[in-house]
Amino acid sequence: MSWLSVVVIAFWAMLPAYLPNNVAVLAGGGQPIDGGRTYRGARLLGDGKTWRGTVAGTAAGAALALALDAAAPAIGDAIGIDLPGFPIAAAVALALGAMVGDIAASFIKRRLDRQRGAPVPGLDQLDFVLGALGLAVLAAPTWFGETFTPAVLAVVVILTPILHVTTNALAYVLGLKDEPY
Repeated sequence: MSWLSVVVIAFWAMLPAYLPNNVAVLAGGGQPIDGGRTYRGARLLGDGKTWRGTVAGTAAGAALALALDAAAPAIGDAIGIDLPGFPIAAAVALALGAMVGDIAASFIKRRLDRQRGAPVPGLDQLDFVLGALGLAVLAAPTWFGETFTPAVLAVVVILTPILHVTTNALAYVLGLKDEPY
Protein backbone atom coordinates (compact mmCIF):
# COMPACT_ATOMS: atom_id res chain seq x y z
CA MET A 1 0.00 0.00 0.00
CA SER A 2 1.37 3.43 -0.95
CA TRP A 3 1.91 6.17 1.61
CA LEU A 4 -0.74 8.24 -0.12
CA SER A 5 -3.22 5.40 0.38
CA VAL A 6 -2.28 5.14 4.05
CA VAL A 7 -2.78 8.88 4.58
CA VAL A 8 -6.12 8.88 2.75
CA ILE A 9 -7.36 5.85 4.69
CA ALA A 10 -6.23 7.36 8.01
CA PHE A 11 -8.05 10.60 7.30
CA TRP A 12 -11.16 8.80 5.98
CA ALA A 13 -11.35 6.40 8.93
CA MET A 14 -10.97 9.22 11.46
CA LEU A 15 -13.46 11.66 9.94
CA PRO A 16 -16.29 10.38 12.18
CA ALA A 17 -14.04 11.12 15.17
CA TYR A 18 -12.81 14.47 13.88
CA LEU A 19 -16.30 15.93 13.43
CA PRO A 20 -18.03 15.49 16.84
CA ASN A 21 -16.11 18.06 18.89
CA ASN A 22 -16.55 20.67 16.17
CA VAL A 23 -20.30 20.05 16.11
CA ALA A 24 -20.38 20.14 19.91
CA VAL A 25 -18.90 23.66 19.83
CA LEU A 26 -21.62 24.80 17.42
CA ALA A 27 -24.51 22.98 19.12
CA GLY A 28 -23.32 23.22 22.71
CA GLY A 29 -24.82 25.13 25.54
CA GLY A 30 -27.49 23.97 27.88
CA GLN A 31 -27.13 21.69 30.85
CA PRO A 32 -23.51 20.85 31.79
CA ILE A 33 -22.82 17.14 32.10
CA ASP A 34 -21.45 17.59 35.60
CA GLY A 35 -24.53 19.55 36.72
CA GLY A 36 -22.23 22.02 38.46
CA ARG A 37 -20.77 19.38 40.78
CA THR A 38 -17.29 19.76 42.17
CA TYR A 39 -14.54 17.39 43.22
CA ARG A 40 -11.81 18.56 45.60
CA GLY A 41 -12.87 22.15 45.17
CA ALA A 42 -12.99 22.25 41.36
CA ARG A 43 -15.71 21.56 38.83
CA LEU A 44 -15.78 17.98 37.61
CA LEU A 45 -15.84 19.08 33.96
CA GLY A 46 -17.03 22.66 33.61
CA ASP A 47 -19.68 24.47 31.60
CA GLY A 48 -18.06 23.58 28.26
CA LYS A 49 -19.11 19.93 28.43
CA THR A 50 -22.85 19.79 27.87
CA TRP A 51 -25.38 17.07 27.16
CA ARG A 52 -26.59 18.87 24.04
CA GLY A 53 -23.09 19.18 22.61
CA THR A 54 -22.28 15.56 23.41
CA VAL A 55 -25.45 14.20 21.83
CA ALA A 56 -25.18 16.47 18.78
CA GLY A 57 -21.51 15.66 18.27
CA THR A 58 -22.06 11.93 18.61
CA ALA A 59 -25.03 11.98 16.24
CA ALA A 60 -23.16 14.05 13.66
CA GLY A 61 -20.09 11.82 13.75
CA ALA A 62 -22.14 8.63 13.46
CA ALA A 63 -24.23 10.10 10.63
CA LEU A 64 -21.06 11.13 8.80
CA ALA A 65 -19.68 7.60 9.16
CA LEU A 66 -22.84 6.13 7.66
CA ALA A 67 -22.73 8.64 4.79
CA LEU A 68 -19.06 7.81 4.17
CA ASP A 69 -19.94 4.12 4.27
CA ALA A 70 -22.46 4.65 1.48
CA ALA A 71 -20.04 6.79 -0.53
CA ALA A 72 -16.92 4.65 -0.03
CA PRO A 73 -17.29 2.42 -3.11
CA ALA A 74 -17.82 5.28 -5.57
CA ILE A 75 -15.17 7.57 -4.05
CA GLY A 76 -12.73 4.69 -3.66
CA ASP A 77 -13.16 3.75 -7.33
CA ALA A 78 -12.72 7.39 -8.39
CA ILE A 79 -9.45 7.82 -6.51
CA GLY A 80 -8.20 4.27 -6.86
CA ILE A 81 -8.04 3.52 -3.12
CA ASP A 82 -10.00 0.81 -1.32
CA LEU A 83 -11.69 2.92 1.36
CA PRO A 84 -13.01 1.22 4.48
CA GLY A 85 -16.70 1.16 5.26
CA PHE A 86 -18.13 1.73 8.73
CA PRO A 87 -20.23 -0.88 10.50
CA ILE A 88 -22.81 0.80 12.75
CA ALA A 89 -20.92 -0.22 15.90
CA ALA A 90 -17.75 1.43 14.59
CA ALA A 91 -19.64 4.53 13.43
CA VAL A 92 -21.14 5.13 16.86
CA ALA A 93 -17.98 4.12 18.73
CA LEU A 94 -15.73 6.53 16.83
CA ALA A 95 -18.09 9.46 17.38
CA LEU A 96 -19.02 8.70 20.99
CA GLY A 97 -15.45 7.76 21.83
CA ALA A 98 -14.23 11.12 20.54
CA MET A 99 -16.67 12.88 22.84
CA VAL A 100 -15.79 10.67 25.82
CA GLY A 101 -12.07 11.27 25.23
CA ASP A 102 -12.64 15.02 25.21
CA ILE A 103 -14.75 14.79 28.38
CA ALA A 104 -12.04 12.74 30.10
CA ALA A 105 -9.45 15.34 29.13
CA SER A 106 -11.64 18.04 30.66
CA PHE A 107 -11.76 16.05 33.91
CA ILE A 108 -7.95 15.72 33.86
CA LYS A 109 -7.53 19.43 33.16
CA ARG A 110 -9.70 20.35 36.14
CA ARG A 111 -7.54 18.08 38.33
CA LEU A 112 -4.46 19.90 37.00
CA ASP A 113 -6.13 23.17 38.04
CA ARG A 114 -6.45 24.32 34.43
CA GLN A 115 -9.33 26.59 33.56
CA ARG A 116 -11.71 26.03 30.66
CA GLY A 117 -9.86 26.55 27.40
CA ALA A 118 -6.40 26.45 28.97
CA PRO A 119 -4.03 24.46 26.76
CA VAL A 120 -2.42 21.17 27.73
CA PRO A 121 -0.24 20.26 24.74
CA GLY A 122 -0.57 16.66 23.65
CA LEU A 123 -3.68 16.03 25.70
CA ASP A 124 -5.66 18.62 23.73
CA GLN A 125 -4.66 17.13 20.38
CA LEU A 126 -5.00 13.43 21.11
CA ASP A 127 -7.66 13.05 23.84
CA PHE A 128 -10.49 12.46 21.40
CA VAL A 129 -8.33 10.15 19.28
CA LEU A 130 -7.60 7.89 22.24
CA GLY A 131 -11.27 7.84 23.18
CA ALA A 132 -12.42 7.14 19.62
CA LEU A 133 -9.89 4.42 18.95
CA GLY A 134 -10.35 2.86 22.39
CA LEU A 135 -14.10 2.58 22.04
CA ALA A 136 -13.86 1.46 18.38
CA VAL A 137 -11.51 -1.40 19.21
CA LEU A 138 -13.98 -2.57 21.88
CA ALA A 139 -17.11 -2.15 19.73
CA ALA A 140 -15.79 -3.44 16.39
CA PRO A 141 -12.49 -5.28 16.97
CA THR A 142 -12.30 -7.04 13.60
CA TRP A 143 -13.09 -3.87 11.65
CA PHE A 144 -10.63 -1.93 13.81
CA GLY A 145 -7.80 -4.40 13.15
CA GLU A 146 -8.44 -4.39 9.40
CA THR A 147 -8.74 -0.60 9.18
CA PHE A 148 -6.23 0.75 11.69
CA THR A 149 -3.04 -0.98 10.63
CA PRO A 150 0.17 0.16 12.35
CA ALA A 151 0.92 2.50 9.43
CA VAL A 152 -2.58 4.03 9.56
CA LEU A 153 -2.30 4.50 13.33
CA ALA A 154 1.08 6.23 12.89
CA VAL A 155 -0.42 8.63 10.36
CA VAL A 156 -3.36 9.33 12.69
CA VAL A 157 -0.98 10.24 15.52
CA ILE A 158 1.01 12.55 13.25
CA LEU A 159 -1.86 14.02 11.20
CA THR A 160 -4.30 14.68 14.04
CA PRO A 161 -2.30 17.32 15.95
CA ILE A 162 -1.71 19.22 12.70
CA LEU A 163 -5.40 19.14 11.82
CA HIS A 164 -6.39 20.00 15.39
CA VAL A 165 -4.21 23.10 15.57
CA THR A 166 -5.30 24.23 12.10
CA THR A 167 -9.04 23.79 12.65
CA ASN A 168 -8.92 25.42 16.08
CA ALA A 169 -7.08 28.43 14.68
CA LEU A 170 -9.68 28.70 11.92
CA ALA A 171 -12.56 28.43 14.42
CA TYR A 172 -10.92 31.20 16.48
CA VAL A 173 -10.59 33.46 13.42
CA LEU A 174 -14.26 32.81 12.57
CA GLY A 175 -15.28 33.70 16.13
CA LEU A 176 -16.45 30.19 17.00
CA LYS A 177 -13.85 29.67 19.73
CA ASP A 178 -12.52 31.96 22.43
CA GLU A 179 -8.94 30.70 22.09
CA PRO A 180 -6.89 29.67 19.03
CA TYR A 181 -5.77 26.28 20.43
